[in-house]
Amino acid sequence: MNASGAGSRTASHQRSWRSRRLDPDHSLGLRLTLAAAAAFLVLVPFTLLALLVLAAWPPLFRLDATVSDALHRYALDHPAWVRVMSVWTDVFAPNPLRAAAAVVVAWLLLRGAPRPAVIRSGAPSRGAKAELWPLALWVVTTMAVGGLLGGLLKVLVGRQRPSLLDPVARATGFAFPSGHALNATLAAGVLLLVFLPFTQGRRPLRWALWVVAVLIAVVTGLSRIALGVHWTSDVVGGWLLGLAVLAATAAAFTTWRARTGHRPARTVREGVEPELADTRPDGTPR
Repeated sequence: MNASGAGSRTASHQRSWRSRRLDPDHSLGLRLTLAAAAAFLVLVPFTLLALLVLAAWPPLFRLDATVSDALHRYALDHPAWVRVMSVWTDVFAPNPLRAAAAVVVAWLLLRGAPRPAVIRSGAPSRGAKAELWPLALWVVTTMAVGGLLGGLLKVLVGRQRPSLLDPVARATGFAFPSGHALNATLAAGVLLLVFLPFTQGRRPLRWALWVVAVLIAVVTGLSRIALGVHWTSDVVGGWLLGLAVLAATAAAFTTWRARTGHRPARTVREGVEPELADTRPDGTPR
């Protein structure tokens, strides 16, 4: 009797785990499962690309060389194009993007910090404020983990940059993955997922935010190829690694939200913290 009861409880536990895995209201629900799967699926092509780069796979090398030569010839014939790409690659370089992320972190911490409030008796009290430090921590973690992974992989792969006879730009360090493409993807994704809550009910604004984020990531990567300081596969590797890190950290943040009783977020529509739009600029609930 006891054995039967234990077996029944075990079977029930197994069934409940399978159902919770696809339950959008559970910490291991549908959205978390999809986010984790997305991180894995993006990481797989990045790993394959890194292995091909390490193995110096001839077809990949020929493709990289063909694209690099074609864009270099175009750059030599169009100085204005080089100036535009140079300005873009400097504005959206890793350090300016990290600085922008730091500003967002400071804004979140100030928005969510308790402030003294005066009640009727005249005694100071702490005003009710939204706790935004977890979101700020997510921004810092995403940027830091992605940046550290990119730097480590550059050293491990040790790929040399393109060597051109008449270069239009110069860069130091190893090539794979592209730090500009990686950090542009991370920063654009972070800013997108932080500010998406403010576009609720405003589809044109949401689409505009998505377009800006994609443009920052894509054009920054392309600028590195256009200037002849990266191979095409370096830039693709930076994009893939950035997307994998974003998906992984967003999945981890989703887990934390579910375990602390927050409702599941539709990440691509609401960002990672939908409640951010429910607070006033001073951080108090609307």
